Amino acid sequence: MRSMEKGAALGLGMLSGALAAGLFKRVWTLVSGQEDAPDADDLDRGLTEVLVAAAVQGAIFGLVKAAVHRAGARTFQGRTGAKR
Repeated sequence: MRSMEKGAALGLGMLSGALAAGLFKRVWTLVSGQEDAPDADDLDRGLTEVLVAAAVQGAIFGLVKAAVHRAGARTFQGRTGAKR
């Protein structure tokens, strides 16, 4: 991987993480009515709630990461003509 491509991938990774975190927070607030999602070590929250939150968070992070990286790869290819 070229250094310019590595830098772009790092930036896209940070961008996708920030977008996913914001999206998850909004989705969790809409679905549960609570602003904060439960942590795995929060014993005041039920196991089902913790596992559902983790599954939703993982799905959102995976989806956003794939979408952002795909768009970045297409943009990089379009601007440089480079193919992997």
